[in-house]
Amino acid sequence: MDQNAQTAGTQPVADSIPDAWFRPGSGAGATRPAVPRLSEDTSTAVLTRPVGLDSPPASLPEAEAPSAPNAAAAKPRGSRGKHAPRRAEPFRLRTKRRRRRSLPAVDVAEMRITALVPAHNEEDQIGDTIQSLLSQKRPPERIIVIADNCSDRTVEIALGMGVEVYETVDNKHKKAGGLNQVLDRILPELGPLDAILVMDADSTLGREFLSHGLERLATGNWGGVGGTFTGKPGGGFVGMLQRNEYARYVRDVQRLQGKALVLTGTATLFRAVALQEVVEARRTRELPGSAQVYDTRVLTEDNELTLAILHLGLRIICPPKCTLETEVMLTWRDLFNQRLRWKRGALENLTDYGWTRVTRGYWGRQLLSLIGLLVIVIYLSSLAYSLIATGHVTVQPVWMAVTAIFSLERAVTVRSRGPLQMLLGALIVVEMAFDLFLQAAQAKAFWDAVRNKERKW
Repeated sequence: MDQNAQTAGTQPVADSIPDAWFRPGSGAGATRPAVPRLSEDTSTAVLTRPVGLDSPPASLPEAEAPSAPNAAAAKPRGSRGKHAPRRAEPFRLRTKRRRRRSLPAVDVAEMRITALVPAHNEEDQIGDTIQSLLSQKRPPERIIVIADNCSDRTVEIALGMGVEVYETVDNKHKKAGGLNQVLDRILPELGPLDAILVMDADSTLGREFLSHGLERLATGNWGGVGGTFTGKPGGGFVGMLQRNEYARYVRDVQRLQGKALVLTGTATLFRAVALQEVVEARRTRELPGSAQVYDTRVLTEDNELTLAILHLGLRIICPPKCTLETEVMLTWRDLFNQRLRWKRGALENLTDYGWTRVTRGYWGRQLLSLIGLLVIVIYLSSLAYSLIATGHVTVQPVWMAVTAIFSLERAVTVRSRGPLQMLLGALIVVEMAFDLFLQAAQAKAFWDAVRNKERKW
């Protein structure tokens, strides 16, 4: 990172966040030490902040200034509220991708972890989530629950377990906005020995997640370490199908020795200096978005942050021993909306970044998804034509072979879930129906993106 950028006088966007808004817990963990300011910072990108946090620097370009309370009056013509069709300003990467590189290696024993847990009305699960952090083989030095517009007992439970709670102020950007409010406050004070864990409030970590993740980060070879996740119980039949799907995901990541496409929001451990570089690169317009860690314009902020880190020349990994459990969608409607957001968001992220050495593999996967949709349409159309023309279904040999391969793959890839799930996977009717459901979400995402339809979350 250019050292001149560190003293250029322009600063990242920061909300006014008084210390009083951080509410320390009163339980057994209330004396957990806060991460101290480093006396000497040798990170590759050091972010400085203005002395006064009550207003943004006057030198910031208009596009990077935080929203004013009366910002609604300044909305462009044709806007339809906070979920208006996405019209991001034109953006072009200044570099296709930085040369692949590493961060400075550090002593893992000296590293510190700050855990951020964004939560909205998570009283049923926040206790288990915090307990999984406190029970880590290598627990974090600081845990901050980011309570975003909670109307239940989330704040009370978190405080009772002795962790800090930050209650968001005027946040209109959900998870990404809440995280940015806290990161704007704490990130500039962190250095090369610091790591930041971001995890969902409905996730629980395996006991060795942080110890293994920190060992990887300390080498400097990785900017972020994600986890392989399985599904929590519940959700009936639709929940069972999601758990099978997640088991296939774990199998794929393990076979690829931790290579993954996305650092998911379920749980990811970052080097603080990597996130500082992201903020600086956004400020200089090397990366899209305003000068904050998370891009609040997008539907899938975790996917976008992954692309940002990769374009800075850093690498990511999901080690097999970094495991966790996360909540499954409990209804078909919720599952469809979740996958629609994931698919639509991924398309928007790729559109922002364009065709680069990083994104070409992602674009290739989108092309394969589109081909898969076309194959499904042709397959079903051939069955329908056969039924209409002859009065019965006649399956061509080529489609019989495709069906047999699909059935075998569905069974083998859920072997970790036991014989019953393997049998269910081999039943082509069940698995193909679920695959068609997911393909429908993919098709709608493509169609909505083509029409630039209003996006909602």
